Amino acid sequence: MATNKLFTVAGTATQNGVTKARFANDMVARIKILNKSGCTNINLIELPKPMTKLEALQYLQEQGQAGDAGYAVASKLAEKVKEAKKGEVKVAGKAPKVTAKQTDRVADEA
Repeated sequence: MATNKLFTVAGTATQNGVTKARFANDMVARIKILNKSGCTNINLIELPKPMTKLEALQYLQEQGQAGDAGYAVASKLAEKVKEAKKGEVKVAGKAPKVTAKQTDRVADEA
């Protein structure tokens, strides 16, 4: 389910050896929650403007995340891009067939 929720903080954190992308609107509260749940390598940054998860992940990737954090961001970004493409609607149509009678009639009317 795609949402348009906006976040002002994004980054990564490792819990039980697994690094994941994290999003929030209050950095201090989010760091406290992550610490309490046993996360390590917490690396959160303030975003330049409120962003969706997809936009935030693109921004994080531009910042050059390295190692496990870079892999976690790239992996989550690929997932979000795939989700976004699912929501797109492709419209295909065929050109209408025009008979000789129709073209003659249009020419006569002009």
